[in-house]
Amino acid sequence: METNRQKKIGGVLQKDLVDILQGEVRKNGITNLVISVSKVSVTTDLSVATVYLSIFPQVKAKETLEAIKTNTTLIKHDLSQRVRLQLRRVPNLVFFIDDSLDYIEKIDNALADKENPIENRDLLEKRRKS
Repeated sequence: METNRQKKIGGVLQKDLVDILQGEVRKNGITNLVISVSKVSVTTDLSVATVYLSIFPQVKAKETLEAIKTNTTLIKHDLSQRVRLQLRRVPNLVFFIDDSLDYIEKIDNALADKENPIENRDLLEKRRKS
């Protein structure tokens, strides 16, 4: 369970990372790309921050994530300039794609479609009769 300090630091990092990433997208003139930081989790020793990104359109997600990973040191430097009065040390950043929205959409589609597991219980793995 996260402590209040971890949550506060995660919130500060999340807000500033959004500004940095979206600023880079605008500065480089990239159109039709939206990057949002859905969650930042900080370890108990505050040395590593796990950053979950939602990237739209989903087709560009993998290549955008790779570009962000290659520029992690520059992002960390920009972040350290922004939070230098709030944090002594900026945690190392680890980026992942947040696929929770895809998961929710998949569930919504399954419930709206013919493959509704509530109406057709045979679709569920545990309920299939061998």
